[in-house]
Amino acid sequence: MARSARRKPMSEINMVPFIDIMMVMLVAFMVSSPMFTQGVHVELPKTDSKPVEIPKGEEPLIISIKADGSYYLSLESTGDKALPLDEMTDKVRKIKRASPSTLVLVKGDKAARYGSVVEAMATLQKAGVEDVGLITEPGELN
Repeated sequence: MARSARRKPMSEINMVPFIDIMMVMLVAFMVSSPMFTQGVHVELPKTDSKPVEIPKGEEPLIISIKADGSYYLSLESTGDKALPLDEMTDKVRKIKRASPSTLVLVKGDKAARYGSVVEAMATLQKAGVEDVGLITEPGELN
């Protein structure tokens, strides 16, 4: 009688295909992650001021204000959904409480009412966010 083929014991499962799949997923996430932080498109005002240096490895929290005065937050959980000012401020407060070194930047459309931008900055300041920056487009003043 011929000898039957021996089976591998369960302790010798081949992990190479699993590792290959995980490496492909890791590369896909690394390539797509910068796309998540772009935020909402707004028409930025131009200025010739010096740029602020953002420390490597730190992602700033970007608050976008569209021309119609709606507020957006650069979080995956909020996506492209407009937020009321108080809800946006509450989310920023929680993020700053968890990570005090997070930079908060306001990206206001050049057609947005000045009052919308000032209101956002004042509300953030009341919430304890003391260092708020403004994002502009490099170029000459309009």
